[in-house]
Amino acid sequence: MNNVISVRNLTQRYGRGRLIYDNLNFDVPQGSILGLLGKNGTGKTTTINILMGFLKPQSGECQIFGEEITALRPETRARIALLLEGHVQYSFMSISQIEEFYAKFYPRWNRDAYYGLMEKLHVSPGQKISSMSNGQRSQVALGLILAQNADLLVLDDFSLGLDPGYRRLFVDYLRDFVKSEGKTVFMTSHIIQDLERLVDDCIILDYGKILTQQPVTDLMRDLHKFEYRPGSDNEKMPENIPGIYSPWQGHDGREFYSFLSRQEVEALLSNEGIKPAGLTLSPVESLEDAFIGLTGRY
Repeated sequence: MNNVISVRNLTQRYGRGRLIYDNLNFDVPQGSILGLLGKNGTGKTTTINILMGFLKPQSGECQIFGEEITALRPETRARIALLLEGHVQYSFMSISQIEEFYAKFYPRWNRDAYYGLMEKLHVSPGQKISSMSNGQRSQVALGLILAQNADLLVLDDFSLGLDPGYRRLFVDYLRDFVKSEGKTVFMTSHIIQDLERLVDDCIILDYGKILTQQPVTDLMRDLHKFEYRPGSDNEKMPENIPGIYSPWQGHDGREFYSFLSRQEVEALLSNEGIKPAGLTLSPVESLEDAFIGLTGRY
């Protein structure tokens, strides 16, 4: 399978100060919907700004459709649709007027994709955007993105301003549209529940590194929550142990997350002099649980 986006050894800092990430590597396969997950400040929007050519990386290589991002041909850029803000300008226009305005700039314009979403919103072509709610305006912006008929959709926090009903509407509409048209999507969202319903693969980004990139179904199957009681009051926490994520001391005991088997975890803990009592493991119940399990609660 061809990769639409390829990132190799990407390194970025804020000025001379804090490291955002070092030697970041990932691919976005053609026809996939990939979600980039990370806490605030881990570099999600920075990554999109680099991929779109708005920010020059300090080192590393990034390609889209096999071309370096610093030298994309105009016809290649025309294959990319970008959403950085969830709202549209020109709010004095109506639903139909703004569609006609944008259509002039995109030779591959697909008005059916736009009006299909507008019909689900139950808005009339003559309705002014200024009279719409923030959630409806966000949907207009998303409809205009879909109508560009691009091969790659890059959506940064697409659910901004959408209530649960509108988010569900767009998630379902987007997935049906992308799969039926063979598009590729690279996206971020702070609403992880949306991505669980939408994405095929996910990248979980921590401060300075990628913790995992894999299909959501594999992540949910293979990651487990481990719970136990410490063998003594002064027994150390299982911190800084490769393969063990987010150790936490609760009122009733301790917990952590791992892709390893029970036997492998027991061996790791034993090597650290940790003797867990009543060690149990259970599957994660949601993508949000998996995200918190890998990145930590705070």
